[in-house]
Amino acid sequence: MKVLAFGASTSSKSINRQLANHAATLIPGATITALDLRDYDLPIYSSDEEEKNGVPKDAQAFLDAIRAHDVIVVSLAEHNGSYSAAFKNLYDWTSRIETKLWSDKPMLLMASSPGGRGGATVLETAKATFPRMGADLRATFSLPSFYDNFSPEGGVTDAALAAELKSAVASITA
Repeated sequence: MKVLAFGASTSSKSINRQLANHAATLIPGATITALDLRDYDLPIYSSDEEEKNGVPKDAQAFLDAIRAHDVIVVSLAEHNGSYSAAFKNLYDWTSRIETKLWSDKPMLLMASSPGGRGGATVLETAKATFPRMGADLRATFSLPSFYDNFSPEGGVTDAALAAELKSAVASITA
C-alpha cells in the first residue's frame, strides 16, 4: 500500500508533519512518501495570476503525488482557527486543475496543536469540505497538547490517545 503523508504546514519543526509521518508508520506494510510543503513554491492564488501565468507546475506535482498513492494521511496545522496560508494556497491552486483533488482516496484526517483543543476548529472545517473535494474520509483524529502527548521516539504517549489513533489508522486500511 502506497501512503502519502504530510503535515499542512511549512514549519521546519512542524508538529503536524511529525504526527502524519508517525501515523503512516502504523499502517502495516506501507510504502510511505512523506511530503514537505516547503517543497511547493507557488505564488498566492488569484484569478489574475492564473490568467497571466497559468497553474503553477508545483500544483500539478501535488495532484500527481495524490494520484500516485493509495491512501492519504494528512495532519492540519491550525492558524487562527483555519488552514495555514501555505496549505490553503496549495489547496486552492490544485483545485483549479481538479475540483475533486483528493481523487477519492481513503484519507485519515488529523490535526494537532500545542493547546488543549488539538486543532479542533480547522479539523471541523476540513471534515465539512474535504469530502466535497474528493476525499474518502475514513477517520479523523485530534491530538491535543502535542508536546505533552507526543515524543519523536515513541509517537503518541497517552495510552487512550494512542489507542484512538491506532483505531483511526485501522479504519483507512479496512
